[in-house]
Amino acid sequence: MKPFKHVSVLFLMLFCFITGSVTAQRNMLVTAANKAVVAQYLLPKQKWVSYPSYNNRDGWNELIGKSKEEIIKKGEAFLAYEWKVVTATNYLAYERTGARTVMEIPFNKNNEALMHLFLAEMTEGKGRFLDQIINGVWHTCDMRTWVLSAHQPVQKTKRSLPNESEVIIDLTSGDIGSMLSWIHHFLAPEFDKVDPVIASRIRKEVKNRILDPYLERSDYWWQALTGGPDRMVNNWNPWCNFNVLTSFLLIEDDKQRLTDAVYKTMSSVDKFIDYTKDDGACEEGPSYWGHAAGKMYDYLQILAYATGGKIDIFSSAKIKSMGEYISRSYIGDGWVVNFADASAQGGGEASFVYRYGKAVNSAELKGFGAYLSTRGPEKVIHDRDAFRTLEYLWSKNELAATAPALSNAAYTWYPQTEFCYMRSDSVFFAAKGGYNAESHNHNDVGSFVYYVKNKPLLIDAGVGTYTKFTFGPQRYSIWTMQSNFHNLPMPNGFAQKDGKEFRSKNVVFDSLAKSLKLDIAGAYEKAAGVDQWTLQYQLSKTGTLTISENYVLQQAQQANQLNFLCATKPLVVEPGKIKFTNESSSAFFMYDAKTFDVQFEPVTLDDTRLSKVWGNAIYRMILKDKRITSKGKYQFNIVPEN
Repeated sequence: MKPFKHVSVLFLMLFCFITGSVTAQRNMLVTAANKAVVAQYLLPKQKWVSYPSYNNRDGWNELIGKSKEEIIKKGEAFLAYEWKVVTATNYLAYERTGARTVMEIPFNKNNEALMHLFLAEMTEGKGRFLDQIINGVWHTCDMRTWVLSAHQPVQKTKRSLPNESEVIIDLTSGDIGSMLSWIHHFLAPEFDKVDPVIASRIRKEVKNRILDPYLERSDYWWQALTGGPDRMVNNWNPWCNFNVLTSFLLIEDDKQRLTDAVYKTMSSVDKFIDYTKDDGACEEGPSYWGHAAGKMYDYLQILAYATGGKIDIFSSAKIKSMGEYISRSYIGDGWVVNFADASAQGGGEASFVYRYGKAVNSAELKGFGAYLSTRGPEKVIHDRDAFRTLEYLWSKNELAATAPALSNAAYTWYPQTEFCYMRSDSVFFAAKGGYNAESHNHNDVGSFVYYVKNKPLLIDAGVGTYTKFTFGPQRYSIWTMQSNFHNLPMPNGFAQKDGKEFRSKNVVFDSLAKSLKLDIAGAYEKAAGVDQWTLQYQLSKTGTLTISENYVLQQAQQANQLNFLCATKPLVVEPGKIKFTNESSSAFFMYDAKTFDVQFEPVTLDDTRLSKVWGNAIYRMILKDKRITSKGKYQFNIVPEN
C-alpha cells in the first residue's frame, strides 16, 4: 500500500467514513474468464508443468544446484524411519484436554519424512529412496483422515474422531492431497515398475478425499459460496483452494470435471479477494500473510501456469497492495507489526516474497525478499508444500542476484482496515482501529505498538500455543485476547467486548501532521456507559509520541484504568516519568503524577510460543485515575532517548 499524498482533513474524514465498511465485490477471476473460456485455456495432460521430469538428470542437477548434498543428506536421515501411527486417543486428546500437539506431532513427522525422501529421490535419481517413499505413501493412504483433530469438529458429529459418513477438506488434508499429487506426477512410472496399485491408490485416495467432495459440496465454510456478505473469509479460503486446484490439475483426467473444479475454485477465491479490504492489509497479521495473501499468490500462479498465462490478474493494484502489506509491516531486525494472533517476530520466506514481487512487478517486494535472504539461509523444503519447494528451487538464483532493500516509508495508511504505520527518526509506531470480530481477532480497537531502534518497548503480546480453547467459546477468557492486556483504557473498569458491532468510529489519519484520531467508545458494551473515548496519536519528527485521550461517560461508576504492555520492566525515574529500556533502546513515558497512581504487574510467560519471543516475562503498566469522573482528558508523551 503506497502512502497517500496529503489531503485535507475534511476529505480524509469523508474518505475514512465511506471506505471503512464496504469492500467492492469485483469477482476478478470469474470476470477474467467464464467457464467456457476456462475450458478453452486449460492446458491438457499437465503440459503446464515446467519442472524437469524425474529422468531428466541434467535438469534436476541444474535445478538443485548447490543444495544437492544437503537435500540428499536430509533424505538419508529418514531411510530407516519408522512411520508413526496416529491413534484414536491421539485424536480424542483434543476434545478431552484441548491439546492439539498430541495428534499433530506424529502426523507432522510422517509428512516431514515423506517430503524429505521425495525430494532426495528427485535429486539423486537412483531409486535408493523409493521403497521408503512407497512406505510413506501407503501409510498415508491407509490413514482414515488427513484432517487435524482440531479441525474435525466441523463435521456434523462435532467430535474429534473422523466420522465415516462425512469427508472434510481442511488445511492439512489439502496439503497432503497436493503433496501426494506431486509425488504421483513425478514418480508414478517408477511406482508402476514396482506395482501399479501404488499410483492407482494415490489417485483413488485423492479423488475420494479431495476431488469428489469439493465438486459435490459447496457448504464448506471456507469456500464462502454460501452465506451472506457478512461471513468471514480468511486464510483457509486461498490455502484450501490452492491445494484443491493443484490436486485437480495433477490428478483429474476428465476435462469437464477439471473445468468445473477450476471454475469453482475461481468463484471461491474471488470471495477471499473481495473480502480483503481494498487497501490490501491482512487483518490476520504478518504470521498469517504467507497463508492468506501468500496462498492466494500460489493459487494465482499455478492457475496462470495451467492456462498458459491466459488467466492472470497480477496486474491488479489490489493484488499488489496485498503483497506489499508484508514489506510495510516489517519494523526491522526481524520484528513485525503483530496485531491479532500474529507473532511479533517474522517477515516471511525470502524467495516467496521475491516471487510475489516479481509477479506483481513490485521492486519493493523483490528488494524485501532479497533483504530477508541476508538474515540467514532459507530452508529448501517448505514443510508439506511441494509447490513452494519447487518454486524456491526455480527462483533461488534470481533472488541471489537481487539487491536487498527495505521500505523506508514515512507512513503507511490502510484506510479500510484502519491500520496506521508511522516512522520518525529511530521510532516505529503502529496503531489500529477496526472491529472486534476480525479473523484471529483480539479485542484491541485503538491499540498500538512503539519501537525504538527496532527494539520493542510498548508491545502486543501475540498469542500462545493453540488449544481447543483458542478458537472456541472460551477464547476471550485467554488474557492475550483481552483489551486489558493491550495498550488500551478500561473506562469505568470495563474491558472491550468481542463482536462485529464493537468497533471504532470517526477515524481520521492526517499524513502531514502524522496523526491518527479515532473514537473507540463503540468497542465497549453498553454497561460501560461510554459515550465518547477519543484517542489521538501524534508522532513528532524526533519520534516523540503524544497520546491524547478525551472521554465522556454517561456516569462515573469507578476510576478509569489505563493499561500499557511493556516488553521489559519499567523503571520509575521520578513521579510522572517512567523509563522503558530494551537493550540499547530506551524511551521516557511522561504522565501526570497528580492524576494517576501507577503500578507494574509482571506477566509470567510459561507458554513457549510467547517466551521464545519475549523471554520469561513481560510487564503490564497500570495507570489508575485517582478521581472518579464522567468527563475528562488525559495526555501522555513517550520520548525516545537518543
